[in-house]
Amino acid sequence: MSYVGPEFEPPRVPRRSVLRRPLVVALAALVPGALAGWLVYGAQGGGSGDDGGERAKAPVSGTPSAHPTAGASADDKAAAPLKGRVVVIDPGHNPANVRHTAEINRPVDIGTHRKECDTTGTSTNSGYAEAAFTLDVAHRLRTLLQAQGATVKLTQDGDRPYGPCVDERARIGNAAHADAVVSIHADGSGAGNRGFHVILPGTVHAGAADTRPIVAPSRALGTALADDFARVTGSARSNYLGGGTGLVTRTDLGGLNLSTVPKVFIECGNMRDSKDAALLTSGAWRQKAALGMSEGIVSFLRG
Repeated sequence: MSYVGPEFEPPRVPRRSVLRRPLVVALAALVPGALAGWLVYGAQGGGSGDDGGERAKAPVSGTPSAHPTAGASADDKAAAPLKGRVVVIDPGHNPANVRHTAEINRPVDIGTHRKECDTTGTSTNSGYAEAAFTLDVAHRLRTLLQAQGATVKLTQDGDRPYGPCVDERARIGNAAHADAVVSIHADGSGAGNRGFHVILPGTVHAGAADTRPIVAPSRALGTALADDFARVTGSARSNYLGGGTGLVTRTDLGGLNLSTVPKVFIECGNMRDSKDAALLTSGAWRQKAALGMSEGIVSFLRG
């Protein structure tokens, strides 16, 4: 985020040689990655409405090095600030879960206890499914992050019959050695409950779960995410959870309990409140939501 100071009279400088003009033009062509991502999505028709927002899917490849930014020049870092960093996006639920209720009801071990593999998620009163919302925002977020050089992996891309189960979602982020994992959701609370909140992992050390190493970095990720999401979208922090902070700590979510890398959930709004639903069903607002998440992730990864 940049600010423009008071107007001032720039000092006179000698006229540059004509030979330097190509370099100036080349430098002027560099634009921030986030803006580039925004323009890409605008060109692809990021409009409003309950369209599910299917977009072209960019391929993902590459493995991060132990020191991903070592040896990178200042110009490289400016053009691709997330080069070498790995981000896993976890679109909550799956649009096909509704056709596989027996499979998603199967209990899995989350460390503290056993819990259903997954759920169908919620929806707006008009029928716009949380699973469609999360996948649309995930596609938008992937585009923005890839434009800044990140390697991005989705836990599911509408390409599975159901799931993955919550324990597998955690393992996907772990196996990718992700620098950050964000699980995208929307809440299904009562009417009048409004705003977003970010769910942080609490301290868990039981069975296969040990969140102790990730509690602090996950809080840093969640704080950055909440701050930038609020700023970019203009949405208020939850008025019914988190005491106005927009941050909630939980120890009953397998996707957090079993994670070995920094991870948070974000509930972008309440689908059962008509005012929040109007935002969540707007393509323009979903683009803002993705941009807010992207800037929060960048803030966390760049310290």
